[in-house]
Amino acid sequence: MALQTKRKLMMLLVLCTLLVISACSSASKEGATPTAATNETKEKEVSFLFNFASQTIDPHQDYTPLRAGVTETLVKLGEDLKIQPWLADKWDTTDGQHWTFEIKPDVTFQDGRALDAEAVRKSLERAIQVNPGVEQVLKIQEMRASGQTLSITTKQPFPQFPSELVHPNTSIMDVNAADPDHKPVGTGPFKVTSFTAGSSLKVERYNNYWGGAAKLSRASFNFNEDASARLSALMSGDADIVYRPPVESMETMKADTSLHIESVLSLKTHELIFNTHQPEFQNKYVRKAFDALANREELKDVIMGGQATVAAGPFMPNFSFNPKYENRKTGTEAALEWFQKAGYQVTQGKVSKDGKPLSLKLVTYTSRAEFPLFAQVLQAQAKEIGINISIEFLDQYEDYLLTKDDWDLGTYSPLIAPRGDASYFLNVSFKPDGSLNFGKIDDPQLTKWIDELDQMVDTDKRTALIQNILSYIDQETYYSYLVHPNILVAYKDRVKHWVTSKSEYYMLTNQLDVE
Repeated sequence: MALQTKRKLMMLLVLCTLLVISACSSASKEGATPTAATNETKEKEVSFLFNFASQTIDPHQDYTPLRAGVTETLVKLGEDLKIQPWLADKWDTTDGQHWTFEIKPDVTFQDGRALDAEAVRKSLERAIQVNPGVEQVLKIQEMRASGQTLSITTKQPFPQFPSELVHPNTSIMDVNAADPDHKPVGTGPFKVTSFTAGSSLKVERYNNYWGGAAKLSRASFNFNEDASARLSALMSGDADIVYRPPVESMETMKADTSLHIESVLSLKTHELIFNTHQPEFQNKYVRKAFDALANREELKDVIMGGQATVAAGPFMPNFSFNPKYENRKTGTEAALEWFQKAGYQVTQGKVSKDGKPLSLKLVTYTSRAEFPLFAQVLQAQAKEIGINISIEFLDQYEDYLLTKDDWDLGTYSPLIAPRGDASYFLNVSFKPDGSLNFGKIDDPQLTKWIDELDQMVDTDKRTALIQNILSYIDQETYYSYLVHPNILVAYKDRVKHWVTSKSEYYMLTNQLDVE
């Protein structure tokens, strides 16, 4: 009897143990505390709203693929404005003309193909073929590939060559991709799922990304040129991150405790462009008159809500190669003095030429919300001294400036120092065939100095020559440099590890996350 009782007790203990184990197992499955693995596999998505619309996402024609984490370049620009290795581990040269780049091993395109030097060579070759601006700045004579080693010979000694490979249009892509306009294949943490021109780019995580799989599962990179609409999308929850919300709504955004606001001095400069193909603006004193008439303080404080720094020249004040600019006189009286020096008649505060008032055309665009307002202010100031300015808002703005001559003035905001060096900007903005030479400048002396700079190795001599060039540009007033704008970004507090890049190149990264 005692033996049977003992057996029953043993069976009861086993049964209780099984019930406890079963209960623990069910609690683990249904409890409120997920495991680390559950957190890692959670679907995460972010919606980003940008102010410039892309009509193509061919990385050799457009910046968006780099910004959206689809493509990468051989080198990248750090926040200290110094270049860093990216798809190239290292590079070397003996004479500034013959370069060797070691391509990072174990990198794959988003279609699974391995990245080697030959793939890089073909990509750069395509960029040169489809984009004249890339051909102009790279000045490549020959490329040879062997394994992970890419050898490049430039057309002349070019000591700053690696810094030019920061340019988004030198992004490395798989040239075998069937539709690079809509679905380029790069090496970045995100691959394209869909693209609608002028509307949105959809991307998803590339799990085999060499830098570690992205924390986000997918992201939307959307476009809207209306600053108020971008803010509305943020406030309603339709967007998580918004680029350049309207500055006049700063107090509204600050009052919302769910938002973070970042304001960073950019590498751009707002400028007033003079079309030197027009007779009026072939006269440098007329250019100086409009430079004096442009009210920089009003643009900075009133129109841009203080989110800018007044410009003395094209480069931000912290660059060591800036010359010491002379303080210039501004305002109506200063402008009238320059018009008189230009040979125009000034009678009772009104400007005329051969007895007739001036009539000019100013062109601009709306994706920079401050430009239409600035254009209207300049129009009103010019009217006070008898000058009529008509304003036209344009699409395909850059192409229009380069190919049309039926305009006199324009506004633009170029990326002045995208490599942390002056040579890029000087080449594209002032050489006759420069891709950003909207003023159509053709100055043999200036071209000669820029060519010398491109081949100059000695740092001190380069600095001295740049200062000389910038002083000359200031004297000639080929452009009127207005302000250096801040980059303003607002985002929801659920967004983690967002970095507002000074270069405006790197936006969707593998570290970007949401709660």
